[in-house]
Amino acid sequence: MPSRRTPATAVVPAASQAVSRVVDEIKQMIVSGDLLPGQQIRQEHMAAALGVSRLPVREALRQLVADGLVVHEQHVGFAVARLSRSEFDQVYLMRRLLETEVIRSLSQPTADELAQIAALAAEVEQAAAEVDLPRMRTLNSRFHFAIFGLSELGLVVGEIRRIWTWALPYHAVYLYDEAGRARILAEHREMVAALGAGDVERLVELMNAHRAGSETQLSLMLAAGVITHPPVR
Repeated sequence: MPSRRTPATAVVPAASQAVSRVVDEIKQMIVSGDLLPGQQIRQEHMAAALGVSRLPVREALRQLVADGLVVHEQHVGFAVARLSRSEFDQVYLMRRLLETEVIRSLSQPTADELAQIAALAAEVEQAAAEVDLPRMRTLNSRFHFAIFGLSELGLVVGEIRRIWTWALPYHAVYLYDEAGRARILAEHREMVAALGAGDVERLVELMNAHRAGSETQLSLMLAAGVITHPPVR
């Protein structure tokens, strides 16, 4: 006789896939700037927009809360996480400390590893040329973590990834600046050259300048209120 639990277990994978898809869709909206820091996320509106029920939306939002991209307030609901000025400064402090240690731990990349990193830099440039900012943001992260991934400090790299997640809602904004995009691309090219030459201290210097440029630009926008969004009623 077939187990009575069979239908339930058959539904789980489909439900899990629906939640994963909604997580990816909402994360993409945040990365692209369609959802801005502080903006409320109405479950019913999101469910209608994505063509799903409210259940996978609720579960996806809970996952995004755990990731730090979304916050939940009792009797108010879910909203895109918004960093305070102090939190923003701490994110960049932690990035500088941890990324510097990871870079200094790097060994000389193989020819294949260097080619893959250079290819990612080229893909970032192509996305920038097409002004495909969501793709540029995604590829930019892949480029940096391809470099960090050369380190054996896996736990530290995992922590860097978590810290990067907190600032994702803000990264979409500064990519709209054409001069900022050009600066990022030029610095990427220099990073690839320093990595190929085995010049770790030059790579640390470049990464510090790279990070400081985005920090300054985002800090100015944060102070001006450019990257905040009122709640949607």
